[in-house]
Amino acid sequence: METPFPPFDPEGRPRPRFGRFGKVPLRVLLPNLVTLLALCSGLTAVRLAIEERIELALAAIVFAAILDGVDGRLARALKGTSRFGAELDSLADFVNFGCVPALMLYFWGLNEAGAFGWTAALAYAICAALRLARFNVMLDDPNKPPFAADFFTGVPAPAGAITVLLPVYLELIGLPHGRVSALIALLYCLAIGFLMISTVPAWSGKTLGRRIRRDMVLPLFVVVAIFFALLASYPWVVLSVCTAIYLALLPISTLRYRRLMAAWRAEHPAAVASAD
Repeated sequence: METPFPPFDPEGRPRPRFGRFGKVPLRVLLPNLVTLLALCSGLTAVRLAIEERIELALAAIVFAAILDGVDGRLARALKGTSRFGAELDSLADFVNFGCVPALMLYFWGLNEAGAFGWTAALAYAICAALRLARFNVMLDDPNKPPFAADFFTGVPAPAGAITVLLPVYLELIGLPHGRVSALIALLYCLAIGFLMISTVPAWSGKTLGRRIRRDMVLPLFVVVAIFFALLASYPWVVLSVCTAIYLALLPISTLRYRRLMAAWRAEHPAAVASAD
């Protein structure tokens, strides 16, 4: 019996004129469901920000960022990657980590700067869109050296969303909020947006956790448990410290990338010549 819904094909192949599609494995759908859950969390953050429940809004954004890290790893672990999933993930990232943080910052205090505040929020969202578009294009680059998978070109969108909300964390810790802090947040918002579209190599962490030494498994469990306990108890302090550490590590990852690139070019002059 025919249903009123079009058949789902994760690879986007044209629908055959006759016949039916086969069944889709559940392992292909699970990562997409996680992505949709992250999207729901991000959109809910906007509602919470409008209702001035900023703490819950921040929690929703952090939850969306965690789910964004889970869906890709889940897809690779289950061998459920697909074109549909990649496109859905990119669109969800733009909403969750481009539009939502910009709106949250505007409702929080950028509106006190008038049109300049809205311009800064708009610029950040546009930078997030450009960052994601460039990331999708660079996935197909065949000339990337092997170590390039360990680095992002520019700050990734989820990290940009977490770091750009630093002014809100600081206010929740106890720093005063006023027109001066709104102007500083405006400049900070623009700086994070430009870092997202820059060519600064940012460590990706994709290879982290693929293989763990047996003697390090139990200490890892303890460290993760302590981190989440601190995050639950002192969320704004932990997020502020993590943001500061991440920004401080950008120059270090840049130096590391340049050294690896120089060594790779010295070992592969033919590949460098063909790329030029």
